[in-house]
Amino acid sequence: MKLAKITAALVAAGLALPALAGPKEIELLQKLTSRLEKLEARNAELEKKLEARNSGLEQQVKTLKDESNAVAAGLDSPRLSQYEPELTVRLKAVEKDALEMKKAAKIAEGLEGIKVSAALATVGQHASGLPGGVENSSSQLNYRADVSVELPLAAIGDIEHKLFAHLRMGQGLGLNAAFSNLGHFASAPNALAFRASGSSPDDSVTILGQAWYQAAIPLPFLGFKPYSRETLEVTFGKMDIFGFFDQNAGGGDEAKQFLNSVFVHNPLLDAGGEVGVDANGFQPGFVVSYLNWFNKPEPWRLSLGVFGAGDRGANYQRSLSKPLVMVQAEKQLKLFGGLTGNYRAYAWNRSQGTDFDGSVTRHTGVGVSVDQRVGDGVTVFGRYGKLVSGELPFNQAVTAGAELNGSYWGRAADAIGIAGAWLESGKAYRNSTVTAWLDDAQTQAAFTFTPRGAEKLAEIYYRLRIAPQFELTPDFQYVVDGGGNANGKSVKVFALRANIAY
Repeated sequence: MKLAKITAALVAAGLALPALAGPKEIELLQKLTSRLEKLEARNAELEKKLEARNSGLEQQVKTLKDESNAVAAGLDSPRLSQYEPELTVRLKAVEKDALEMKKAAKIAEGLEGIKVSAALATVGQHASGLPGGVENSSSQLNYRADVSVELPLAAIGDIEHKLFAHLRMGQGLGLNAAFSNLGHFASAPNALAFRASGSSPDDSVTILGQAWYQAAIPLPFLGFKPYSRETLEVTFGKMDIFGFFDQNAGGGDEAKQFLNSVFVHNPLLDAGGEVGVDANGFQPGFVVSYLNWFNKPEPWRLSLGVFGAGDRGANYQRSLSKPLVMVQAEKQLKLFGGLTGNYRAYAWNRSQGTDFDGSVTRHTGVGVSVDQRVGDGVTVFGRYGKLVSGELPFNQAVTAGAELNGSYWGRAADAIGIAGAWLESGKAYRNSTVTAWLDDAQTQAAFTFTPRGAEKLAEIYYRLRIAPQFELTPDFQYVVDGGGNANGKSVKVFALRANIAY
């Protein structure tokens, strides 16, 4: 508009000035007028281009708005369509991936702290030196499978607590029945053998061996947990008593270490039957323990356990009115240049123990369990047990041995173990006459003998690592004076164990 007014003014001036101006001024005015006309034409052209451009921008904005509306509509629908914009499909794919990642994260968060383990072990055994009537039982095969789950629960303040469950199944009793019928004290040369509640050999029944709850309470109660160096642990439920008492790093796992039960647990508690477990080897109980770790490298613990025991107490047919009571004191020490050792002393009292002649009396006993590393790859161990009151076939037992890992011969994951046991027959038992049987059915008495002295046995194994989760273990046991029978034949037991654990 300003340019048009300027032009009109110049034209008017051009009409008025000829009379006042000379030829040069007129020529200059004409040139100026011409330039203004060109400028006006150019301005008109630019206005047209600007108008066209604005029109294109409006169209683009409209198109983008339509596409945005289409994307928003597509995202509002959970379905995918071929008519949806490509961006919608991609966004939905990203959203789906994000949701799946969130679900996986929530699952992982929910599983945090859960521990699961599974193992399958198979054992083949052959014995030589058994009486002729049991030769049909001299070779046996069995398997056992175990699955355990540890589930942490949401903390209650500073109190951490968890649930533990253990499932077990298996078939085959190994050579245990034959040795028991012969009157041997070490009547379980295959502690890994398992058949649920003595069910039919054709059955492979899964049983819930353990199911217990445990709470760990930092002390002092309601104190500041980061400063706590004391813990009170409370456990109750159905359990394996040897998970809380008589532990031993050198001999305590029949799936990886010694097969004979006298080297797995204290012979008086296990082979002697003092624990009074049910037919599957478990029992109800309550354990409270105090752990002190002010000296963190060398903590100590005191434990008290009350367990249902016997034919009825161990299988929930009776309350804990006639229990097995155990107490244990344990201390961890750093000896031999800082190598770990565990030292445990314990005592037990069973209000209704069963003597070898079937009479029911009070049984009281004491025991010691020690394991100590003495080198980078050498662990020595030993156990001692003595029955203070009561009469079992053997009233005193000593076991000792060692395990060496294969680092000394270039096989660090392998190990060799060797141990010996001495089981002294009880005084009252020596005055009795023992009847042994020739076969598992106990249909014919083979011989009688009067026990004298002690039963001695030795075991050696070599654990060969095939893969991180697969091991083969040849094993050999040698039994002398079985059951205290000085005239009995020595028995040799050869075995091969395969263990797969996860």
